[in-house]
Amino acid sequence: MRYLKQLFTLSVIFLLISACGGRGSPSFYINQDIDFSFFKRVAVLPLENFTNEKFAGEAVRQVVISELLASGLVDVVCPGDVNTAFETLKIKSGQSPNAEQIKTVGKTLNVQAVIMGAVNKYGEIREGNISAPEVSITLMMADTGSGSIIWSVTKTRGGASFLAKHFGARADTMSEAVLKVVRAAIHTLYEY
Repeated sequence: MRYLKQLFTLSVIFLLISACGGRGSPSFYINQDIDFSFFKRVAVLPLENFTNEKFAGEAVRQVVISELLASGLVDVVCPGDVNTAFETLKIKSGQSPNAEQIKTVGKTLNVQAVIMGAVNKYGEIREGNISAPEVSITLMMADTGSGSIIWSVTKTRGGASFLAKHFGARADTMSEAVLKVVRAAIHTLYEY
């Protein structure tokens, strides 16, 4: 009986520590006055890359596109068409466009919204003897009719889990961390 009480106590402590991690909690904005079912076709613009990893922006962009397509709620313009439109309109790739450029991109690509943003962190961090990936992204959706931001989220994922730090469990790979952070970010869009 005493063994069960100790096991129960340890389980409760583990759950509390896991719940209080705080690192993965997103902060986001969503315009409550917008009917998001209107947005059937979107373009994911090249993401700004504030990291030392050369291809971090494009790697995260591809996961965002895949997750949007997997949701089944929107059609996504081919990235090559977006890149061509940027070249034609003389918009620098990897920099967020202004409201007028958003409207022009919307007309050129025949989309109701664009998703843009940045990769803030993308790399390995060291915690004691453990190395684990850390990814931080900011995503925004802009209405191409008005050029205004209607959704924005910042999400960070990474570091070694409690189990990895204390019991030697495997930490996420970089691909797993990117997928989890993108899914969590996009989930905030479809909660409403």
